[in-house]
Amino acid sequence: MSEDYETKPGVRLPQQEDVRPKRFYETVSVDADGDAWAVRLDGRGVKTPARKTLSVPSEALARLVAGEWEAQGERIDAPAMPVTRLCFVALDRMGLAREETVAEVTKYASTDLVCFRAPDPAELVAAQAAAWDPMLAWAESALDAHFVAATGVLPVDQDPVALQRVMAKAGEQDDLRLTALAHATAVTGSAILGLALLEGEIDGGQAFALSSVDEAYQAGQWGEDAEAAARLALLKTELVAVERMLRALDAGATS
Repeated sequence: MSEDYETKPGVRLPQQEDVRPKRFYETVSVDADGDAWAVRLDGRGVKTPARKTLSVPSEALARLVAGEWEAQGERIDAPAMPVTRLCFVALDRMGLAREETVAEVTKYASTDLVCFRAPDPAELVAAQAAAWDPMLAWAESALDAHFVAATGVLPVDQDPVALQRVMAKAGEQDDLRLTALAHATAVTGSAILGLALLEGEIDGGQAFALSSVDEAYQAGQWGEDAEAAARLALLKTELVAVERMLRALDAGATS
């Protein structure tokens, strides 16, 4: 609405209500909680939606979560707290959904993004090969999983042994790491990229770039669409958050 729009004297236009909850705390801290670390707001532990205490095995991860709470303004913006959200999922849901989550990651591997190549144009074909061939080589070397790249959109029957390797790798993760892996896999459309991020072979920015080769090519050809750019920026933020979460867990494992 134009700023110079005028109403009759005494008439007030309704304002859209901000439904985000107001910030209800002043201080954020991190304390040892037995063998784990808890995030506290004004000295009280953070509760998950299922009313569990937000307690994680790594001080680095607890401080990462605390930083998200500290960064909130007058109102709490949950979408701006990706690591907190992932921890909530891991604590509230993953214990009951491990089998389904491992199966979902394996399903992505069977139709993995990096295995489906465009037949043309030549520039896109070359860009996909340059980005994704090293990832297939990494999967074979690090996971002992051989995946086949194919042209077109028809399903490819991947080696069952390769899929079993992915399933085993996903299944051996703890709840927090499995949650991070599943989220990265869904965001990128690739279990291979998700596992490479999990293992530290690539970082969050690289995972995003590798998963958006087609979008980058299209933007280079036709220009960048604002709506698409906003969506891609959000996906990049999510992958960087996954990376930070995983590395914080790694720091706890090596401390």
